[in-house]
Amino acid sequence: MEEIVARHELASNRVQAVIDVVEASALERNLLLTVQMLEMGMPVVLACNMMDEAVKGGISINIDCLSQKLGIPVHSMIARKGEGLKEVLDSAIDVAEIGRSDPLRLSYGTDVGNALKKMEEIAQKSGILREKYHPYYVALKLLERDEDMLKEAREEDATTANELISIVDQVAQHVQRTLGASMESVITDHRYGFIRSALADVIKQDPTKDRLAFSDKLDNILTQVFLGPLIMLGVLYLMYQLTIEIGAYPQGWVEDGLAALGNWIGKNMEEGPLRSLLTDGIINGVGGVLSFVPLIVIMFSLLSFLEDCGYMARMAYMMDRLFRMFGLHGASVMPYCVSGGIAGGCAIPGAMATRTLRSRKEKMATLLTLPYMTCGAKWPVFLLLATAFFGTEDAPKVMFGITVVGWVMALVVARILRSTVVKGEPTPFVMELPPYRFPTLVSVLLHCWERAWMYIKKAGTVLLAISVVLWAMMQYPELPSDKAEYLEQKVAEAQKAVVGLPEGVSEEEKIKAEEALSDAENKLSEAQLAYSVAGKLGKAVEPILAPLGYDWQTDIALIAGVAAKEAVVGTLGTAFSLGEVDPEGEEETKTLGEKLKDAGWTKATALSLMLFVLLYSPCFVALVVIKQEAGGWRWLAFSVVFNTLLAYGVAFVGYQIGLYIWPA
Repeated sequence: MEEIVARHELASNRVQAVIDVVEASALERNLLLTVQMLEMGMPVVLACNMMDEAVKGGISINIDCLSQKLGIPVHSMIARKGEGLKEVLDSAIDVAEIGRSDPLRLSYGTDVGNALKKMEEIAQKSGILREKYHPYYVALKLLERDEDMLKEAREEDATTANELISIVDQVAQHVQRTLGASMESVITDHRYGFIRSALADVIKQDPTKDRLAFSDKLDNILTQVFLGPLIMLGVLYLMYQLTIEIGAYPQGWVEDGLAALGNWIGKNMEEGPLRSLLTDGIINGVGGVLSFVPLIVIMFSLLSFLEDCGYMARMAYMMDRLFRMFGLHGASVMPYCVSGGIAGGCAIPGAMATRTLRSRKEKMATLLTLPYMTCGAKWPVFLLLATAFFGTEDAPKVMFGITVVGWVMALVVARILRSTVVKGEPTPFVMELPPYRFPTLVSVLLHCWERAWMYIKKAGTVLLAISVVLWAMMQYPELPSDKAEYLEQKVAEAQKAVVGLPEGVSEEEKIKAEEALSDAENKLSEAQLAYSVAGKLGKAVEPILAPLGYDWQTDIALIAGVAAKEAVVGTLGTAFSLGEVDPEGEEETKTLGEKLKDAGWTKATALSLMLFVLLYSPCFVALVVIKQEAGGWRWLAFSVVFNTLLAYGVAFVGYQIGLYIWPA
């Protein structure tokens, strides 16, 4: 799909020039796209990038000779240093002023050449697709049996299209009979023949400096059939270990700062809706998500390093062996990884990345299961519960385990889908493995900043809006006056009892009075929450989700999670904080994890909720993208209903196992 989109853009007559950036150390493979654009008649400037890497690998390139053989401007470039960029841009301006040229015409043999010439004449005479493509290019793509070009041709002039296709059928049968090959493969072979011929006197390789040999040696270990996957699992676990161990310190600083801010507001503002909105809605809602920014930054830094050094491509290569067993394509690895397969991604670009899959059946199986990955939106939920209930020492194991569960469920469900609703034959997998290289600090920091800023921006916009709406839903309608007055009177009596304690009273009596006050305040805030719109929704679904170990406050958070998964943490923060602000700021503010423990949560509850959040309905925006990519509302409904039912079943089993392992 992305190839078709690119071609349509090139054919739109809006493109004045094309800068084709190729890897200098892999020209033979990269020039195939260049040749295809030249066959369109596009004005092209070739930028041979990463020349420093080519030199390290003992590769020398005669730029002037290559330019002469291709008939286009060619420049060497080192993009990360900015070298050669100005020359490339200047050439692009020059070729844009000249405009399109006659297409590059290669020799495809006598039989194909004669058919191509005849088809070009027919296309020229009829004017079919003249506004978009050169007649030669129309004929060439039809010879390749390009379905998209055939569709365009038939929509504009069905009679001419059928005439051209009849010629294609004749020559294709002849080629198949004489050469035993398809038209597409024959044309591609001739293109590569032209490329090899053009590069014959252009590239020289120093055999003593073959940099690919170093990558091959590493791959013999890192992608070995048995050792490779073990190393990959070790790398993933180490990422979680480093993230949680190192991130615990700055996370604590952020939590302390947010707690201090909440106490300051509680101390300096009069009690009322505005103070509640700031402390309960915004600080406990959005702030609860922002406290995980340090961990997100560390994780994204590690991911950027793996991506830039070339190891992520090896992960995809190794996973292809496994994917074939479950009816998926090796290219499905990238949508999974983008969605959070290595943690910290997002299902939205992951769903868009399925466009690279040629088979619609494989695309659908990937599209419907990639929401099971541990995306960045789910991360705050998992981190909160893992660190609060399993401790810093065991949290990495829990996080790693949740990631593995996501992969296992995705593969199992994909196998079921490929055996039922999306049956079809698997397609072959071809992937480029770049040489290993040490990433630059600037590149890693840039990628990290882009992803972290996207996370922070979402917290400050989407989640802020959701937090305000949810706070209002948890506050209104207010309790009936008679019930509110009764509960407020109980609070006042408890406060009076604490203040009126005589001097010298025992510590036991003091604790008892304070507990009575806390109990009265909790009953008031719980009654208000239960009477609100959100409370009624939570109460309505409580009987359904009770077997999973959830109370109605947790159910509110899960409902909010359909809008955005980060909202689960924010809603829990609001639901378990209403009415708990200490106006004097004298008591230490508890973390959300501590509040959940006080509410009776156990390890079994935490495990159940992590599994449910991992698998249940994707967020609203992801659902919209899935609907667009799948092409129908029924797939959106399937994703919501099936995933939620699956999450219910897995979370129930997880809760029962948790109760067995950690009995109350």
